[in-house]
Amino acid sequence: MFDVKQPLNYQASADLLKNKTILVTGASDGIGRAVALAYAKHGATVILHGRSVEKLEAVYDQIIQQGSAKPAIVPLDLAKASLPQYQELAQVIESDLGKLDGILHNAGIISELSPIEYTDAAIWHEMMQVNINSVFMLTQSCLLLLKQSSAASIITTSSGVARKGRAFWGPYSVSKFAIEGFTQILADELEKTCVRINAINPGATRTKMRAIPYPAEDVSKLMTPDDLVPLYLYLMGNDSLDVNGQSIDAQPK
Repeated sequence: MFDVKQPLNYQASADLLKNKTILVTGASDGIGRAVALAYAKHGATVILHGRSVEKLEAVYDQIIQQGSAKPAIVPLDLAKASLPQYQELAQVIESDLGKLDGILHNAGIISELSPIEYTDAAIWHEMMQVNINSVFMLTQSCLLLLKQSSAASIITTSSGVARKGRAFWGPYSVSKFAIEGFTQILADELEKTCVRINAINPGATRTKMRAIPYPAEDVSKLMTPDDLVPLYLYLMGNDSLDVNGQSIDAQPK
């Protein structure tokens, strides 16, 4: 059973993701790494995306060591990638793995907090490119492949500053507002297909990315990426087949 008020209490069956092929962006560290390991443990063949081949190989080795299916590695710099590169990636997935049953859009970047008045235009552009433009291009490139699945799931990454604007969160907040809109629109368009899309707001989590806007925070009081895994399993597995277009808080207040 799944309780939206206690989403981290969900208990996934051991074979929840058996025979599924799932792409995880930003899989080299933090939430992406924890979820990729969990997806593999629950039966999925995981496609690991990130910028650092060395870090991805470390996650690859962990997946093999835990006895899971052999993963794939797809290094790509989302800040520089163009649409043809995403289309090529989708073609490689189809030719090498034959299918795609899910995408976790976990990769993202943030900058130090700053008023919009003083936000550097290059930082603004890069954040939009990584946090929303890449989500659009990768999703669009993979949709045809996802529609060939019997039940496909897309998960986007939202934020607490995606629903109400907050001073100094500038481009990050705007990019996450866009993620919420993208998720709702695509969910409506996919309503009568085998593909569903939902957003997760991870909340305050012990990651390197969180430390950028909160450098003095007591991390011992924060949830770890491993703590959040149950919600990511639920939305990727078939227990959530009827859930579409939702934005769920991993740590509801």
